[in-house]
Amino acid sequence: MATNTFIFVGKYTYFCMNIPAINVKMKDPASPIHVYFMPGMAAKPTIFEFIKLPEAQFEMHWLSWIPPLKKESIEAYSKRICHNVKHENVVLVGVSLGGVVVQEMQKFISVRQIVLISSVKTKYEIPGYMHFGRKTGFYKLLPLGLAKYFGKLEKWPLGKFIKSRLHIYNRYLGVTNTMHLKWAAREMVYWNREKPLPHVVHIHGNNDHIFPINKIKGCFVVQGGTHLMIINRPRWFNQHLPSLIRFGKLSALN
Repeated sequence: MATNTFIFVGKYTYFCMNIPAINVKMKDPASPIHVYFMPGMAAKPTIFEFIKLPEAQFEMHWLSWIPPLKKESIEAYSKRICHNVKHENVVLVGVSLGGVVVQEMQKFISVRQIVLISSVKTKYEIPGYMHFGRKTGFYKLLPLGLAKYFGKLEKWPLGKFIKSRLHIYNRYLGVTNTMHLKWAAREMVYWNREKPLPHVVHIHGNNDHIFPINKIKGCFVVQGGTHLMIINRPRWFNQHLPSLIRFGKLSALN
């Protein structure tokens, strides 16, 4: 049964919109839960470098992007990513496009929980500008080839905010191949899931400009969180991820 809930944690208030009840099967507490992390579009798995889960309860594994095959669907691509998952009944954590990938991965492996961060659960949560890109083919004109020059652009006399973003992109960008980036953009705008999976925990920032919060349903809202909050808000995730993974709710700890 879905409910709307206000949760007070320290000085922050989190509004959980239509959060579905989640039944998590608990295994032997002596056995750690294997948690696999999939980064966002073209990002290195080091975006998770500041995420620390209690070692007695969890074992963390980082997944990486692999080169897509020609005309490969995101479903087929996700099946190949599954080859790097070495355990059963795992937790999959996906950021942005990585969140789409882990939802496709659950078709091929046993999954106990999916956690989405700064991502979408259905095509109805994809913003209007992406639907426009799909209908018009405009996404094909995006200058994705510029990604390989972020390191050089960071040295230019640009504004402080732009330089700080370029520094982040340069540090965490793992894929600069134009074909790979175009594939990722195409698969994102054409993703066609109609209904959300029942066992998903969705964490979203109210300042996410890639996937605006007004399109997102049934999520834990992080006030002030942006699309990059996995990088710049690690303390929040370290506090709440263990409880969200195990019980589907926020930790009450301050």
